[in-house]
Amino acid sequence: MSKPAPFHIVFALFPGVTHLDFTGPHQILARLPGAQVTVASEAGGEIEADGLVFARLARLAEVERCDLLCVPGGFGTTQAMADQAFLDQIRRLAADARYVTSVCTGSLVLGAAGLLRGKRAACHWAWRDQLALFGATPDPARVARDGNVFTGGGVTAGIDFALTIVADIAGEETAQAIQLAVEYAPDPPFHAGRPETAPPAVLERITALYGRGMDERWAAARKAGEALAVGA
Repeated sequence: MSKPAPFHIVFALFPGVTHLDFTGPHQILARLPGAQVTVASEAGGEIEADGLVFARLARLAEVERCDLLCVPGGFGTTQAMADQAFLDQIRRLAADARYVTSVCTGSLVLGAAGLLRGKRAACHWAWRDQLALFGATPDPARVARDGNVFTGGGVTAGIDFALTIVADIAGEETAQAIQLAVEYAPDPPFHAGRPETAPPAVLERITALYGRGMDERWAAARKAGEALAVGA
């Protein structure tokens, strides 16, 4: 009896990506039975992410197809939304993918590629409203699903997102087995992980930090959204 074809997962990275956006889900999805995982970027080679260097990346153009495409986020999202060569590869791979997915601000990249029109989508709380510029409905959920589009919220939501995907592909028992294997049992020392629960002073501090690049990100998102409208 021939072996079933591997389930090909592609993480599409860009300079300035947040590494936990993809290493968290990578850790989970790599344990999916039959998974074949490729980490790629537009140029291939190396990508720096928060001071860590990820090497031997494939070139997206050399990836023929995939079953699941995942675009993580990060501060480099602003530039990624304007990188037409990168967006072209995202559109190409998404066209035949069984699952089109993102984590954190990766959903803004999906939006800029024209893949979220009429879809509900999650994103990091600080940038979530920008999804509307791409014809998407911002969803505050930790994991949002709309058809074959699965999107995770900010950074650590990538683990929840990946387990949700595994359950959809291979069943809840497999997802639970992977969750147990990696001992994913969140019990944070503080309830400051959402703007609704964080102390006001903490929320103000982080909002100010993100505010330094907010105008640039909004401008990039508006430009990408306007380009989609012209091409529609």
